[in-house]
Amino acid sequence: MGQARRKYTQEYKDEAVELVISSGRPMAEIARDLGINEGTLGSWVSRAKASGKVKDKPLDIDERARLKELEDENRRLRMERDFLKKAAAWFAKENQ
Repeated sequence: MGQARRKYTQEYKDEAVELVISSGRPMAEIARDLGINEGTLGSWVSRAKASGKVKDKPLDIDERARLKELEDENRRLRMERDFLKKAAAWFAKENQ
């Protein structure tokens, strides 16, 4: 037979969520350390964020710079992709 469902107190859930938010460690690692399923911990974190109990920590300067770089690269790659799509369609049309 299957295992009985484990019940966790709200205090335990809140502490686990705080650990995820404040530690900067991967959620999977924290879930392993606590002996709970990663999906369970993820749903606790999602619920806490949705309810406004927990806010994501703001990005530091390095993270903001990296995000800006990635957004710029993403924008450039989309433009290149769109151009290549149009060029491929034009060449396909010319070769018919």
